[in-house]
Amino acid sequence: MHAATGTQEEIDAAVLRVSRSGRYILGRELEAFEAAYAAYCENTHCVATGSGLAALELALRALGIGPGDEVIVPAHTFIGTWLAVSSTGARPVPVEPGEGSFQIDTDLLEAARTPRTRAVMPVHLYGHPVDLDAVERFAERHGLAVLEDAAQAHGARHQGRRIGSRHVAAFSFYPGKNLGALGDGGAVVTDDPELADRIRLLRNYGSREKYVHQEKGANSRLDEIQAAVLATKLPHLDAWNERRRTIARRYTEALADLDGLTTPEEAPWAEPVWHQYVLRTPRREFLRERLEEAGVGTLIHYPVAVHHTPAYAGQGLEPAAGLPRTERLADEVLSLPIGPQLPDHAIDLVVDAVRSALL
Repeated sequence: MHAATGTQEEIDAAVLRVSRSGRYILGRELEAFEAAYAAYCENTHCVATGSGLAALELALRALGIGPGDEVIVPAHTFIGTWLAVSSTGARPVPVEPGEGSFQIDTDLLEAARTPRTRAVMPVHLYGHPVDLDAVERFAERHGLAVLEDAAQAHGARHQGRRIGSRHVAAFSFYPGKNLGALGDGGAVVTDDPELADRIRLLRNYGSREKYVHQEKGANSRLDEIQAAVLATKLPHLDAWNERRRTIARRYTEALADLDGLTTPEEAPWAEPVWHQYVLRTPRREFLRERLEEAGVGTLIHYPVAVHHTPAYAGQGLEPAAGLPRTERLADEVLSLPIGPQLPDHAIDLVVDAVRSALL
């Protein structure tokens, strides 16, 4: 990605600058990136962490979520969403995706609520925003916290507003993300100064002053090299996302007429950033094999529903009616190549391979 977008020299210079600075943790590079990313998200505070999972965990802890509590989560998501809840001692309560959608079905939120529900954690999966207006109305009715899992949604918009501009949002900077570091990284963005201050405390051993520990915190700080790299990449993010949109439009226009294949929906109020371009087909394995033969690599996000993983299976987390939509998605989803570095001829190759396989 770096060479294709002309930032490799900038990144090399940033890494060298930090390596020569003698300051590698909690320094000026981190402060500068946090300020820049908060502004990018149209918000006031950013607290960067060691990973996206840590960002979710620390945000939940700062919101007061703990043992005995329940947090509503999507059933169809990466396991990290659920793990963050479990790490606090709370219980994840899964909700199905909408019919024809990958995002949580907001019409099912009421049925998932119990007297122990303390928060709802929507996930902007694959870079497409959740209907935050519906989530917010539900949360306000019942006095619940909202924590957005925005790990895949850097730069996306809902009703014209950036993801991260409302509520509390946690991001991941894993290298494969739309905004990726050279290793793990994450951040929490919020307009609440007290919440931001508590997360800063928690990420640094529960300490503001060296060797004075106010509570049992964690060691989860974005290092100076990663902060410098991310700050270097950030000005390019909108252009990279626009290239992803162009690729997604080309895929959809070229593949929408194929029988037995469902292209991803785009809500009229959303401006997705296409972290993944995910098709649905009951012939997934056949299609995947044909694409591999044609030299097209694909991935599956995600092949095993979280409630069926060994980490959560048999714990009775699914509702009485089961989670059939989630299980169907696990059997049908297939991600095509997408990214700002993808040239036009590669897009044509992908399209031709999909059409040849299914026509």
